[in-house]
Amino acid sequence: MEPPHTPRKETGIYLIDASIYIFQAHFSPYVECYGSAEQDLSAIYGFTQFLFQFLRRTSPTHLAVARDESLQIGFRHELHPLYKSNRELPDENLKMQLDACGRVAKALGIPDFSSRRFEADDILGTLACKAQNWFADDVEICIVSKDKDLAQLLKDERYCLWDYSGNKKRYRGDIIVSYGVSPEQFPDYLGLIGDAVDVISGVPGIGPVKAKALLSAFGSLHGIYDRLLEIPTLPIRGFKQLPLVLATHKEAAFLSRELATIVCNVSESNEEFASAELSDLLLAPASESQFASFLTEVGFKQYDADHLLLQFNKLNSLSS
Repeated sequence: MEPPHTPRKETGIYLIDASIYIFQAHFSPYVECYGSAEQDLSAIYGFTQFLFQFLRRTSPTHLAVARDESLQIGFRHELHPLYKSNRELPDENLKMQLDACGRVAKALGIPDFSSRRFEADDILGTLACKAQNWFADDVEICIVSKDKDLAQLLKDERYCLWDYSGNKKRYRGDIIVSYGVSPEQFPDYLGLIGDAVDVISGVPGIGPVKAKALLSAFGSLHGIYDRLLEIPTLPIRGFKQLPLVLATHKEAAFLSRELATIVCNVSESNEEFASAELSDLLLAPASESQFASFLTEVGFKQYDADHLLLQFNKLNSLSS
């Protein structure tokens, strides 16, 4: 069992899973904004509001926004064409808004990273692993998301997963209590149970209870397959049939594990986030003229543009 979490004095860096908050705004019935040509700007408007609130609340020195651009073209789709095939591709309007959300982050001085090969999770994973060497052991590394898959990034007690909208922080011990597996075992866990949201099959007939029992007994997916003949000795209902089921679906189990594993060591020279240093994640001074030009270019109506500029100036006055 993990030791109880000791609250930390300060957070060194915030790594924001942007897609959560962009799509939350886009689909929210409470966020509605249309531009001068009656184009939908709700995702941009809501994401901008989120960033304003986040900056006011946390006053960060170092942070980064990670966005997805690898929809159905990333390396996981090369491994498995059906990966995330249940998701509808964004139309032209939403594509424009997704790109604009990266631009608004930069206009506010926030480092923004995206990739056409790697997902936002891989960007967050690579930056989170780099952060191990950037900060002292008593400084928190905060990943801002409610996505359970990111639990695997909680390498030690320095890390937390912050569901910002729900105002809930989770640490290693919380993951073990919630799921019955450690963060390191999370890819193995998903390799067994699958993930319908991402069209990851897992092993048929294995749900959370059996997966937790298997991983508790054998430690990992490799450990399970190395000791298949020992499974029937476990005092769990239905385990006598599991060796055959697991053997039959071994390829699917390991593919599911690979699809669910966040890449934390991206090193490709053409990926900006892969070579990022701590200085690249400093919050930069925001430019009112740049922000105003962005609002005009995107096509916000004057009323909405003025409202966002008012909030921009309030935020700047607090930080100056």
